[in-house]
Amino acid sequence: MSKHDGEALPLAGYDELPVGALEHRLRTLDSAELEVLRHYEHEHANRTRVLEMINTRQLQLAGGGTPSPGGEDLRQTARHTAGGSPVTPATSPEPIHPPPHGTPDQRAKPKGNRP
Repeated sequence: MSKHDGEALPLAGYDELPVGALEHRLRTLDSAELEVLRHYEHEHANRTRVLEMINTRQLQLAGGGTPSPGGEDLRQTARHTAGGSPVTPATSPEPIHPPPHGTPDQRAKPKGNRP
């Protein structure tokens, strides 16, 4: 959980989450957790779209909806993906050789002109 102003947030890395990802992550929270986010959002960024998503999700829960499964995995994703690409020289593909007809940087030679 993230800590801001002494308040624990139910989503790790909340401030760095794009609005599109946040919409899916809100589905994993219960009403109490959504209320914590609503208060935090209102006091800090006060993004209208995010507040609307929180309100909509709270109405869904009040109407009998339940939090989606997998919430704990989603909450910790931000902690585990704080690096770069998992590609290393060992996992990289073999270099691609230019086609026989040439590339913009390397003109092709007709077969008759080759040594």
